[in-house]
Amino acid sequence: MALKSNKLIDNKPSAPETQSGKKIKNSSRSTGSKSKVGPVILSDPRLLRSVGFLLMITGIYLFLAISTFIINWFASDGSDLVFATSDQFKDHTETVSNWTGWLGAYIAKYLVYNGIGIGSYFISVFFISAGLRLLLNIKLFSLWRWFEFLIISFVWIPVTFSLIFLQHPENILGGLTGHQLNIWLLAYLGKAGLILLIIFIPVIFSLIDFKFQFKRKEKKSKPINNKTINTQLDSTTKEELYNTVEFAVSDDEGELLSKPDNGTGNSFKVEEDPSIQLETEINTSINKEVDDNVELIVEETQVEKSGKDKPLPGEHFGIGTDFDPTLELADYKLPPFDLLVDYDVNNVLVTKEELEINKNRIVETLNQYSIGITKIKATIGPTVTLYEVVPAPGIRIAKIKNLEDDIALSLSAIGIRIIAPIPGKGTVGIEVPNQNPNIVSMKSIITSEKFRNNNFDLPFGIGKTISNESFVVDLAKMPHLLMAGATGQGKSVGLNAIIASLLYKKHPAELKFILVDPKKVELNLFSRIERHYLAKLPDSEEAIITDTRKVVRTLNSLSIEMDNRYELLKDAQVRNIKEYNAKFIARKLNPLHGHRYLPYLVLVIDEFADLIMTAGKEIEAPVTRLAQLARAIGIHLIIATQRPSVNIITGTIKANFPARIAFRVITKIDSRTILDTSGADQLVGRGDMLFSTGSDVIRLQCAFIDTPEVERLTSFIGAQRAYPDAMHLPEFKDEEAEQKTDYDPKDRDELFEDAALIIVQTQQGSTSLLQRKLKLGYNRAGRIIDQLEAAGIVGAFEGSKAREVKVGSEMALEQFLKDLNSNDSGYDENE
Repeated sequence: MALKSNKLIDNKPSAPETQSGKKIKNSSRSTGSKSKVGPVILSDPRLLRSVGFLLMITGIYLFLAISTFIINWFASDGSDLVFATSDQFKDHTETVSNWTGWLGAYIAKYLVYNGIGIGSYFISVFFISAGLRLLLNIKLFSLWRWFEFLIISFVWIPVTFSLIFLQHPENILGGLTGHQLNIWLLAYLGKAGLILLIIFIPVIFSLIDFKFQFKRKEKKSKPINNKTINTQLDSTTKEELYNTVEFAVSDDEGELLSKPDNGTGNSFKVEEDPSIQLETEINTSINKEVDDNVELIVEETQVEKSGKDKPLPGEHFGIGTDFDPTLELADYKLPPFDLLVDYDVNNVLVTKEELEINKNRIVETLNQYSIGITKIKATIGPTVTLYEVVPAPGIRIAKIKNLEDDIALSLSAIGIRIIAPIPGKGTVGIEVPNQNPNIVSMKSIITSEKFRNNNFDLPFGIGKTISNESFVVDLAKMPHLLMAGATGQGKSVGLNAIIASLLYKKHPAELKFILVDPKKVELNLFSRIERHYLAKLPDSEEAIITDTRKVVRTLNSLSIEMDNRYELLKDAQVRNIKEYNAKFIARKLNPLHGHRYLPYLVLVIDEFADLIMTAGKEIEAPVTRLAQLARAIGIHLIIATQRPSVNIITGTIKANFPARIAFRVITKIDSRTILDTSGADQLVGRGDMLFSTGSDVIRLQCAFIDTPEVERLTSFIGAQRAYPDAMHLPEFKDEEAEQKTDYDPKDRDELFEDAALIIVQTQQGSTSLLQRKLKLGYNRAGRIIDQLEAAGIVGAFEGSKAREVKVGSEMALEQFLKDLNSNDSGYDENE
């Protein structure tokens, strides 16, 4: 289907269809140019405007003729002067009391007196509407509304007025048609049946067009949903299209292309929110050439109901007949919902005017590039609105994909993203940011039915989708999560949202966190729940790990814990932690043999890039090992980083993190590094993100949880009775640290730091290299290599191979030497 435009008249239309449904082949090649004369003339806008103006004049003429006829009829009490008989019509000396002369009186006589009475006004309105359609491209009514007018004008009005007004001259209101219909209907239905029929027709139309609530309204809490555009459907289409608004679509010949209404017509209607007056007419001031008849469907998002879960927040955990891991803290209460703030109360609605403006601009841009569309469906989300475009037959999808920048220019908006095509649908998606994005509160996620009623092992809610549904997933099935994005785009808020979700769902005996925060300020608030939910090394004073050397020790300690757990699973003859705990709770495993209840361990690392730069392979190796093996025994990793470069997020790490979250990044290269596809560079920021599970990418708006909310949450948990101490991880002996104390720092060579810099720059741990670069003898260069090995900068001697360099960059070396010097000063003080 080609869009109507003065510039675009014939956009390679498909072959026309006959009444039998078969396509007729285009015979333009055989017949030459003569076959194009007819279509060109019919589609000439000058001819269409002329015909439209003629129809408007005809409609106004009929309106004046009918009005004058009725007025003069009552004024003359039915005198013959208002008539125009055939004999009088030939005699031009006679006068008639009608503003439109003999012709108008003659036509009005047959329409009103011999016809349908005042229902004949429908005919004049029809001519005026058709003229406006052709002249100004203004559509007054839908097909369903015309059907209603037809029944009312030709049946209901004549019958009703002929039944009420039986005396002269009032009987003209129903016309001769109404009089005859009354006689026929009274014979078959009787007077009572005729009256019921008269009542039935307007009532059934009202029930179809309007929504009536016959039940008493109950007082409900304010919905979580950020959108209040309600829709109304008739009973025949309610199950198929729930909460949609549909407008008719016309092709070049004016035939209906939208879904057939099965006799009900256009039964979809927008119910405007009383707080915001939505414009109901299409904005035509953008471009007169835009086809306003392209279908726009606004998909209504459902208000999520608050579910019920046991135990509810604030309630006690019960004690069962089997072993209860929560028995030690049986009086522990989950946090209540009122600790969080509901930001959805003051949300700004997306107006219908904004939807229509964006729709017209999208259609206009596609029209300029000869791309025809048949339907647009708008799904309104918290941050963006998804316009699903159904292209006309024969349009290449890649052609629409290439217009991403042009559509962004026409809409004057950033963050335009085109999904061509949408997986599982025969549509092309165009995501357009809302003028007033809404804040998704963490409370709306926590109180949603999807979060409270699920069987996930580690459920967490991260935000809402474009369809305004809470997005809740199971961390145990991911099994690890990688988060990346530029500074200030919402990574730390996303981490807080995930941790808060797990705190609202799991008992302290079922879940422990290992928190790594190199910035020292992002996760510091969770130190209040150290004795409830955190795990740490036995000799560590603080549960929030900020020192790089302690991070390495903690990761290696987790590796030991992973190996110990696998030994327990092997002895219990089970394959995963869920089966093991089920056996232990059923008292089928003996604690005297070393068996114990295994809580889930979630390792959260913020600013992973900083750790890689300072520790390098010492961090990457245990992280990779945990990501590969720790899933089955309940250890899960959540890693966040600012720099999604390939030297930070290596291929080995990406292979073990199938679930990834990408906040806004700067370049397409960064987006491909995280998601293996572009799109993250086109986000609008402030929590706008893409969630990838490997198969598809979902656009979400991250839930917002502010610092005061985290403080209230951790204070509520910290005020309750807790364990004597945080969970202790297995002790890890750092052999390299012991080696560092085997040599005297006073004996360190003067060229130690220079040699270390050369080794790190070249990434070659070779004695001969130091000899050449520093012009040293073999003995001195060998002693420096031994000192570098003792310090942990290079690895052990491997024969003919060069020693392994354990420090990856100059920045990491600088930090390493700083820590080494601080340790040396401490050594001197002890001396």
